[in-house]
Amino acid sequence: MTTGRQMKLGFILHGVGRTWGDWRHPDADPGASTSLSFYTRQAQLAEKGKFDFVFVADSLSINEKSSPHYLNRFEPLTILSALAAVTTKIGLVGTLTVSYSEPFNVARQFSSLDHISGGRAGWNVVTSWLGDTAANFSKTEHPAHDVRYRIAAEYLDVVQGLWDSWEDDAHVADKESGVFVDPEKLHRLDHKGEFFQVRGPLNIKRSRQGQPVIFQAGASDDGRNFAARRAEAIFTPGTSLEDSRSYYKDVKARAQGFGRDPDKVKILPGIGPVIGATEAEAEAKYQELAALGSLQTGLGFLARSFNDHDFSVYDLDGPFPDVEAIGLNSNQSSSQRILAEVRAENLTLRQIAQRLATPRGAFVGTPEQVADQLQLWFETEGADGYVVFETLPGQLDIFVDRVVPILRARGLYRTEYEGETFRENLGLDVPENHNTAAKRARSAA
Repeated sequence: MTTGRQMKLGFILHGVGRTWGDWRHPDADPGASTSLSFYTRQAQLAEKGKFDFVFVADSLSINEKSSPHYLNRFEPLTILSALAAVTTKIGLVGTLTVSYSEPFNVARQFSSLDHISGGRAGWNVVTSWLGDTAANFSKTEHPAHDVRYRIAAEYLDVVQGLWDSWEDDAHVADKESGVFVDPEKLHRLDHKGEFFQVRGPLNIKRSRQGQPVIFQAGASDDGRNFAARRAEAIFTPGTSLEDSRSYYKDVKARAQGFGRDPDKVKILPGIGPVIGATEAEAEAKYQELAALGSLQTGLGFLARSFNDHDFSVYDLDGPFPDVEAIGLNSNQSSSQRILAEVRAENLTLRQIAQRLATPRGAFVGTPEQVADQLQLWFETEGADGYVVFETLPGQLDIFVDRVVPILRARGLYRTEYEGETFRENLGLDVPENHNTAAKRARSAA
């Protein structure tokens, strides 16, 4: 195995698929989003391919127009805890919002997953952009975009502080003396901030990897700053090589500006490969995928980026509606990217919806061609790795059996896991316990 820079791979567990029509494929399981056996097979297959992690996305609000996977799916920490029991090395990353949860509970949940899995947990920190989520949590309104990121910064401070409640050697468990815990090494947090007041300590100790790995998907200016300052891995939209290079350069520079080592911030575009034995077969598979799309899918993707706004009320062949204000307090990065594309090409609502319904992307081709693109993005600073979506049933099998060996032969990808924990395999350090560090600083003074 090469000792050079290695590509990181994650796989998103997305049940019946990303779009409104994926479930209609003849080989698709319409119950996949709530099938433990389905997810077990995918997680074990990804682990066979030595993927770094599996990833579970989430949302807390639906309506009758939501996509099938949004309508019916597992809560992330629950399914990941089940998958921890049937895997041994692969990381387990769950999405959980800071806008509609309590820091103490979240710290406890992820620490529990970290212990259950032997140090393989990761938390995808999100702020939630769908405004009507508030109605599910006894709230009258959804926090504004900038407020959500202020909440997120303080929230993460609290959770990581709680994870450090125990110094690593606090658990004495001396049966002869009857001392279970050294009280000098168990710490209250006593946090009092703008949004949270949390005493602590947390009632579970640090795991073997210290703390779960922090993921983020920020792409707006606020989101990029938050990700560059706090995240250890960043899930980005893999729209194009040019956009990915621009994002990579910008966020790595921001991370360095915050005093961080840019190499410890992994940037991972999401990709949906369509792989065939020949170019003609790959193209036929892409057309098979495109046929599952529809105008409804495109309008659904638009709605998802603009706070579930109903685009069906507009003239499909008229000018794109003025919805910028809606997008600014929703999924800001996605909505602004769509608006920029519409303005640059003067697209109608129908045209942008059709484009969103059947995006082609750069990863359609033979295993060698897909590996070429993965290598190009990786070696030209467009990615540190990728989060892979399964576009059609069986594509993960093809990726593991046909693409992974090519990447290994080129020295770009591991043949075995480097360690036992998620941090070891991602090449990340174990974070020092801040209470231990504070004690050392006091002793040195």
